[in-house]
Amino acid sequence: MSNAGSLQRYETLQTLVQLPGRRNIATRMPIYRATARVLIEDANTDIATPSEISRNVTLVDPEIYMQTQLRIIQGRDLSQRVAKKLDLEKVAEFNGQGPKPTQLARGIATVKYYAMWPYRLIASSSSAPPVLPPSADDENSGDFAQRLVSRVNVVPVRGSQLVDLTYDGPDPVFAARAVNAYADEYVSENLSLKVQTLEKSAEWLSGEVERQGRLVQQSEMALAQYREKQDAGALDSNQNIVVSRLNSLNEALTKARTDRIQKESQWRQIQAAGKDVESISSVIANPAVQNLRTQLNSLQQDRARVSERYGEKHPEFIKVTTQLANTERQLENEINKAVLNAKNEYDGAVTQERVINESVNESKAAATNLGRKGVDYSVLVREAESNRTVYNQLLTREKELRVVANSRTNNVRVVDRAEVPGAPFTPNHRRDWAYAVALGLALALGMAFGIDYLDDTVKTPEDVTRRLKLKFLGLVPIVSGDRHPLISGPVPHDFGEAYRSIRTALAGQFPGDGARVVAVASSQPIEGKTTTAVNIAMALAVGGARVLLIDADMRRPSVHKALRMTNDRGLSQLLAGQARMREVVQRTHDPNLLAITAGRTPANPSELLASDRIRALLTGLETGPFDWIIVDTPPVLAVTDAVILAPLVGAVVFVIGAEMTRWRLAERAVETLLGSNPRQVLAVLNKVNFGRNKYYYSRYYGHQYKNYYAESPAA
Repeated sequence: MSNAGSLQRYETLQTLVQLPGRRNIATRMPIYRATARVLIEDANTDIATPSEISRNVTLVDPEIYMQTQLRIIQGRDLSQRVAKKLDLEKVAEFNGQGPKPTQLARGIATVKYYAMWPYRLIASSSSAPPVLPPSADDENSGDFAQRLVSRVNVVPVRGSQLVDLTYDGPDPVFAARAVNAYADEYVSENLSLKVQTLEKSAEWLSGEVERQGRLVQQSEMALAQYREKQDAGALDSNQNIVVSRLNSLNEALTKARTDRIQKESQWRQIQAAGKDVESISSVIANPAVQNLRTQLNSLQQDRARVSERYGEKHPEFIKVTTQLANTERQLENEINKAVLNAKNEYDGAVTQERVINESVNESKAAATNLGRKGVDYSVLVREAESNRTVYNQLLTREKELRVVANSRTNNVRVVDRAEVPGAPFTPNHRRDWAYAVALGLALALGMAFGIDYLDDTVKTPEDVTRRLKLKFLGLVPIVSGDRHPLISGPVPHDFGEAYRSIRTALAGQFPGDGARVVAVASSQPIEGKTTTAVNIAMALAVGGARVLLIDADMRRPSVHKALRMTNDRGLSQLLAGQARMREVVQRTHDPNLLAITAGRTPANPSELLASDRIRALLTGLETGPFDWIIVDTPPVLAVTDAVILAPLVGAVVFVIGAEMTRWRLAERAVETLLGSNPRQVLAVLNKVNFGRNKYYYSRYYGHQYKNYYAESPAA
């Protein structure tokens, strides 16, 4: 997203220039950075028309649009217009009148550029080969646009629609003017391009609207001609009387059929009754018949009453009889009329049903014919409506685009214009010094931690207690010179004080009375095992205890060398039965300290230490005149002698050489010892360099104590 390669080449060259008044002196030239901020909103925020907004249409993917705009900013077309606007031919840093780098500076810049190319390749994930820094001829050439865009950097602000445009150059005023010109030209170009695009779209829509209008006119004309030629005016929903008449006739036919059925039923009843017509309900319900029957009944009652009172020849009787006969004739006539009326009504209902049925058939035929015409008519109507809908949409779209184009709104604008920088961006000596100090500290710490990580030796008492899980007796400082420094000789005071401290700690591990047997072992021969055994024995003897020191390392005996004794007879002859106890015990310069050397090396030292004689010897010594029996054993990892003796003694003092015994060796030796089930294993950290590791004194003896004894002379 930025022209990083070109910018870095430019900085590399511009920071190595020849200063005025000096010869061939390469130094860094101040570079100023001016920054302008541009807001690039989504394209559909001001281009979308009201219809598109209502449909919530997304015109452009925001990420793709942003990346496209960034490429446009870095494009050659924009840089050419900005270069022309700035008139770069009159700018010193572009017309060759500015400071120029020397050949030495160019060589250094080329080397630095190629040296940094792998890092740039990884950082930019680009497979493009490196480009050589521009030469003097390239800088003086007329391709101002390319040189201008190489100094412009485009950086999008993360999580926003803002973009920072920066320009780096030796002239702060021109840097601000150049980046502002870039921002203004980009905003102007974006607006011009958008308006041009909208106007072209509106022109195209105008042509489409005109073409669609002709289609609408043609479809409407075809529809009108069809209605006129086919007499299809009734096909319109508001003029379709054929269907309405058919519906009315269907209803009338149903009513006529119902009436005919009713009339037919009455006539059938009358025919079936024969002479007994008076019993038919339709006849009985006739008002005239009912009235005459009522009169007939009344006259019959009057005749019967007159006959009883006056007789049959009385005038009143004859009068009533005459009236009765007249009424009977009238009743018969009315019944005949009712029968004839029922026959006429039935015939009329049949005739009306037939007439209506014929009208219905005619209407059905007319409707069928109209339906055949309606198929083609519907096609023409749908085509006309479709053309009219498209025409309305195109017309609306054209008007909306005209409104948007005339508004000249822009989704790109300058938020912050660049100001003339008051201080150079590079070189920043304070930042360079901070980076140098931080890098130096990081390298130093990394080397220290790396060396400490690679150094897997035991160093501190915490290492012994935390990792080896052993009780810690004490630590012994290293003494240069003698192979076996003894506390009875000229050694530093802290050396003797260390063994006196170990003597005190060791005595605390045996609270009971009686002789105490202690074996001294180590994982390898160089850790000072024999020196520790001899000095512990001497420290105990100086304290007033009677001590017997036994050298059980019959392969490489060293006790006789440390105490300057003979080694003609010793433990090997005693265990082999070749000498008695009093023959192998030797006195030292301290009357409380006696020693048994290893003697001549036997052929089977392990078998001798595993025999019952060593067990009997140690058991006898526990009840003897000695308070302490110190046994110097061979290294644990070298032979199995120390493992054999471990369960026979009261404690094993495991000597560890500080900064010389590796963890894996010490752990394996401890595991080997613990495998023989010793009573207890105690640790001594030997050969500690107090001068190089003052941490030990300050932690275990106190700072003032260390200073006091560091200044005191050797004993």
